[in-house]
Amino acid sequence: MNQGMVRTQRPAASRTFTVLLSPTRRAARLARLLTVARLGAWGLPSESAAHIVAELAANASVHGRVRGRDFRLHLAVHGEALLRIEVADTRGDSVPPGPGAVKAPEDDAESGRGLLIVEALADHWGVAPGPVPLKTVWAELDLAR
Repeated sequence: MNQGMVRTQRPAASRTFTVLLSPTRRAARLARLLTVARLGAWGLPSESAAHIVAELAANASVHGRVRGRDFRLHLAVHGEALLRIEVADTRGDSVPPGPGAVKAPEDDAESGRGLLIVEALADHWGVAPGPVPLKTVWAELDLAR
């Protein structure tokens, strides 16, 4: 179900939202809050999307952080039922494992579960490199299910 490939055929985005945020924990929380607010304004469910954005934005703030460079949150609704979430940061040299390659951390580990949450909630997700120095971690949710 979770695939790291980008779908080649997708309806044009009917609604989009993009924001640049500083790579801090506060901005990661703001990304989640902005997602909930935007999806609410669009009349779309936000619970799974909020969890996914929280994890991807936290990863961008911790693992993708480059001093003086922002990360980008992009939300796009394609057709009536496909939500694509993208979080891009400027640490293209630090690429997370892709779908199916994420390993569970030790039971007593305090971190390392974020991409497992993304994998569990997203219908599809993956990592897209470039253009240098960027990388984008994306997830898609089928809102019709």
